[in-house]
Amino acid sequence: MKQLVIVSGKGGTGKTSVTAALAGLGPQKVLADCDVDAADLHIVLHPDIVDAQEFVSGETPVLDPEVCIQCGQCIEHCRFDAISDDFRILKEHCEGCGACAFICPEQAITMAPRTCGMQYLSKTRFGTMAHAELGVGEENSGKLVTSVRNAACSAAEKEGAELVLVDGSPGVGCPVIASLTGADACLIVTEPTKSALHDMRRILELTRRFGISSMALINKAGVYEAAEREIRDFCESQGVAVVGELSYSPVVTQAQIHGQTILERDPEGLGRTIRDVWSRIESRLFPTTQPSN
Repeated sequence: MKQLVIVSGKGGTGKTSVTAALAGLGPQKVLADCDVDAADLHIVLHPDIVDAQEFVSGETPVLDPEVCIQCGQCIEHCRFDAISDDFRILKEHCEGCGACAFICPEQAITMAPRTCGMQYLSKTRFGTMAHAELGVGEENSGKLVTSVRNAACSAAEKEGAELVLVDGSPGVGCPVIASLTGADACLIVTEPTKSALHDMRRILELTRRFGISSMALINKAGVYEAAEREIRDFCESQGVAVVGELSYSPVVTQAQIHGQTILERDPEGLGRTIRDVWSRIESRLFPTTQPSN
């Protein structure tokens, strides 16, 4: 079983659109949407949820108003202004540090497990998908990403799938590190802009630190040819294979509006390009097998 992670280094490059398109190609696979802070792969794949579980991480304070004497020490010592003047816990401000419970002279505040979001296992037209949704303002997204990836790998082993296709988080922070851990290869989706090239440099530095083989795909090609050349020159200098480019096209937006992948929406245009891209990826990911559609 192989793990391929689609990353970008920044948001808005088309990473999820590429992931959705690749989902319809290649061998039997399990999908994982690891962009838990702003999950959107489900918008295109329309998953049917078969299992849902609460994601619990960290702790949150619980105040017992019958025990509280309203001495105000909790308010005084809370650095995050997470307790109101009428002694209510403001969850959106709370960091779960436990200072209020520690300082309370009456032990009116206790720390309880904190529900941060939901994790799902679903069925899609392209196979099983593990995905999640982090609550508004919640943290520990890296831990939730790891849980999603583990669920996807477990499902792949159970089903005998050859590939886990991961829609990684944008950027280079903790969720991205959690997305990449244990991966066999990654595909960096970039676009012809200065900021995308800058972030591509950062994500490549990260993948190399983890010893992960990297490939690149230029999305929105034709918008800024000078930047495209710069990206290709950079990839050549770093030994990163450019597996293809997707032209800037309104078809991508039309596909999103209709809940389709670009392969489904435009099979003989961008769809043909994405099939060629997959063939190049497959030859590197499964070097001893014949390319498949």
